Parts: sequence; structure tokens; C-alpha cells
Amino acid sequence: MTVVDRLVAALGDAVSTDAAALAVTQADKSGHRSLSAPLAVVSARSIADVQETMRIATATGTPVVTRGAGTGLAGASIASGGEIVLSTLAMDRVLEINEADQLAVIEPGILNGAFNGILAGHGFWFAPDPASKAISTVGGNIATNAGGLLCAKYGVTRDAVLGLKVVLADGRLLDLGHRSVKGVTGFDLTALMVGSEGLLGVIVEATVRIRRAVPGTIATVAAYFPTVTDAAAAAAAITAAGIQPAVMELMDSASLAAVASLLGLANTAPGEAHLVVQTDGAAASEEADAALAVIRSLGGRADLSIDPVEGERLLAVRRAMHPAMEALGTTLIEDVSVPRTALPAMFAEIVRIEQLYGIRIPTVAHAGDGNLHPNFIFEGPDVPDHIWQAADDLFSTALRLGGTLTGEHGIGILKKRWLGQELGEDQLELQRQIKKVFDPQGILNPGKVF
Repeated sequence: MTVVDRLVAALGDAVSTDAAALAVTQADKSGHRSLSAPLAVVSARSIADVQETMRIATATGTPVVTRGAGTGLAGASIASGGEIVLSTLAMDRVLEINEADQLAVIEPGILNGAFNGILAGHGFWFAPDPASKAISTVGGNIATNAGGLLCAKYGVTRDAVLGLKVVLADGRLLDLGHRSVKGVTGFDLTALMVGSEGLLGVIVEATVRIRRAVPGTIATVAAYFPTVTDAAAAAAAITAAGIQPAVMELMDSASLAAVASLLGLANTAPGEAHLVVQTDGAAASEEADAALAVIRSLGGRADLSIDPVEGERLLAVRRAMHPAMEALGTTLIEDVSVPRTALPAMFAEIVRIEQLYGIRIPTVAHAGDGNLHPNFIFEGPDVPDHIWQAADDLFSTALRLGGTLTGEHGIGILKKRWLGQELGEDQLELQRQIKKVFDPQGILNPGKVF
């Protein structure tokens, strides 16, 4: 009996070998595609389905790629020949909303935006806010430790996760973490699972922190600067002034021009960079006024709005970045982070790299935390050598400035060749050993990260 036969016998119509369904799993939003289709897609409907899939995979030594909505940007959920795709997209229920303890229990397949829509009816919200929240699952957010627009003030996904249920490679179910505010019993395996990119286990349930709706005004400042380094300097100055925006997003001239073309914007001038700052809470108006003063003192032209609808419209410019890049060609969407004070220097280095390699690198940044997303645009399915050379220069520059290879997208297949450059051989080997403890046969997401 083949692996697929065993899966069908155990799970019935949850197993698909339809060519179109298999083809979808060969790619994600990174723009990369595997060369061959996987064996089957298992659309798990329960924890028991996940456990049975992993037991069969372990018994047969068959690799498994866990997948949600496929919105990842590092290739971590791309499947290929000989692999089982384990989809948790159908596991999308909210199991509990506990307003008194300010927590919720959810399945991994629920979309971030849909979850927030449900919470809004209770006067709560979920802080992780990736630009892809309308299409990305909370399970995927957890698997990559997604950040987003609000993380400078409200933290990344790891800060919102209290506990997880995880199915190991051999089918055992771990119940990790706690429902209490505090908890330091043993090693923090919950935090280890967050950002593990499917290498250590399959996340099948999450207990997450939820927040009460923030009262008061939401104020938004939309600013434009002659150059991107001017805009980055203003972002750094806002942070240095002790202002803590909920959102502070920066777009260079190339990314702004692409979005302006996509959305039909008419209020931008050629060569300008864009900075949008949003404040919330009791001091929102005062903080927005202070940010506006900093921006104008550094040569920016800006307007302030306290209309929440207008604020969302202004943020929509930033959220349209990825569709705008897709319209330009094949995109290698990168993700480096540097200390916030190094943001102007990193943008200056990107300009240097553009000039050195004769390319444009449209770049946006979560300026509130120093996380940049440089985009390398090219034609065709394969990344040209000169693009990889430019990316290598960019990664090395970020590390030299005290930064990291990835702030929120993960390593996946795109950055594994540079992992040792940041971690060093000793830490890299320790991480490989941790992988072996959880997955002795190496069947979980093989070929990714390491």
C-alpha cells in the first residue's frame, strides 16, 4: 500500500491528489516555485487528522510540509515531489473568547483579519498586524513570528502567544504554555515554536492574548520628503523625541511611485519619499502634533487627520505595496532589520547598492522598529546572479549595522545560505540539534532554513 493509499484509507476525502490542488502548493507569495508536485494534499479538519497524517508520515519516512494560506514570503511552505502537504486552512474556528482573562483560543487556519472582525464584536482586537492580514492565517503568523505595522508599540506575534498545541513528527500532541499572565515552568517551548517555520511540529491550536479596543482618538500624519534618507532621519528623530506611534511606515520614491500608479494617487511628486505616522490612545492628539512638528522641522510637508476612515485610507497606501510590486515583475521581497538609529544609514546603503549594481530596489520600512523590506524586481522565474549578489551585499550591510537577516518573514529557502553568517557555526549546530530532538527523521519541512 502506497503512502497516498494509507492516507486515503485513514482520512478519506480529506486527501486530494488533484493536479490543480497540488500545483497551488508548489508556490507561495515569495514568487518562487518548486519543480515538481507533491504526493498529496491533506486538508486536516481536526487535531486527530493532523496526528494520523504525521503517524503515517513517520511510519513511511515521508516528508511533510505544513501549509496555511500560502502567503509566506520566504518559501517555507513550498512543497515539492515526494512530500505530503498538510493544510490546516480548514481548521479555522474560534474556540473561546475569554474577556475577563483577555485571551482567546483559536485554530490555526483562521485568517488574521477575520479573527479581528470577530473580536471587534466583543470590543477586543488581536495586536499582530501584518500587511497581509486579510489573507494570512494566524497559524502562519505564529509559524513565522509575523510582525506588521503595529509591532513597534504592541509587539510581534510571539508577544501575543500564551500557549500552543503542537503535533510532533511522530503524532504526539504537546500542550505548551499557559493561560495565566505569568508562567516560567521549564524551558519556554512555546516561544521556541513561534517562528519555527514548520520545522519542529504542526501548530494545531493557539491560546493568544487579546486587547481591549483602544479608547480615544486615532490620529494620522501623512508626510512627504525630498529623499528617503530625509524621511528615515525624521522617523529616527520621532523615536528619539520619545514619541511612540502605533504605526510609523516609510516608503522610498520607487515604492511610492509604484503604489501611486496602482492606486491612481495624484498628490505625490516625482522622487518623493513617504512617511505615515499613526498615534492612538489618550495622548494620540498630542503625540501626533509632536510628530508633525518634528517632520516639518526636518523639511517634510505633512497633513494631520483625526478621522479614522481617512487614517485607514492613508494606511492603504502602505498596504498596497505588495500588489504594486507584483505589477512590476517577479519580485524577491526581502526583509532585514537594523537598530532604529541605523535606519538612515541602511537606506543610504541601499542607494549605494542600487548604484553599484545598476538596479532599483523599491523599499518600504516599518520605521518604528527598523524593519526594512527591500524589493528586487526582475523578469522571469529565476533570480539572476547579479540580483543575488546585490542581495548578498544588502544582507552583509544589515549585519554590519547591527541588524539581522529577517525581522518577520523567516529564512525558508531564500536565506538559508546566509544563516551561518549571522548565527555563527556553534549556534547553527545547536539549532540543528534542536531540530533533531523534535524531528529525528528530518521529515518536517526538509530543505528549509538549514
